[in-house]
Amino acid sequence: MKQLALLTACISALALAPLASAQTAEKAPAKPTAQKAAPKKPAARKTTRAKAAAGGAAAAAVVPQGVKWDCELGNHLYIDGDMPRAEVITLNWKGANHKLPRQTTVTGADRYYDPQSGLDLVVIPSKAMLFDKRAGQRLTDECQTEAMRAGEAAPTQAGALRAPVVAPLLVPQKN
Repeated sequence: MKQLALLTACISALALAPLASAQTAEKAPAKPTAQKAAPKKPAARKTTRAKAAAGGAAAAAVVPQGVKWDCELGNHLYIDGDMPRAEVITLNWKGANHKLPRQTTVTGADRYYDPQSGLDLVVIPSKAMLFDKRAGQRLTDECQTEAMRAGEAAPTQAGALRAPVVAPLLVPQKN
């Protein structure tokens, strides 16, 4: 019963609303009304992927830390962290920092992969390569440090585990 009374009150209020507005329109003096500007919509928040794709001023604000690796086609990447021992390194690529955790491999190469960004860094003794697993492409290749260009091997975990060479294995015996 109460619902029926409430429904009747709502219907009558809606029916009388146009009459009330018509009466107030007749009483109000005719003034030119200024058009109000449409309210501004709040700017949409950019996702991390959109920020990385934009690569604009936000990416330029990140100062690269770590060792600079020069790559083919004028690309550069910076690696911060102790590569032979650290479980997570920081990779600065195209002005953005990415945390890459170490992955186990059976080949002896060092691999750092972050599933969130899709970046996959593979380091072998002669060079490093950076892949984008999401796009399925190699981003850069032939990455080397100054020391590597001078003839040293890359700072890999497999290299750090090897015993330092103090004497060759096959030394002629003096008799």
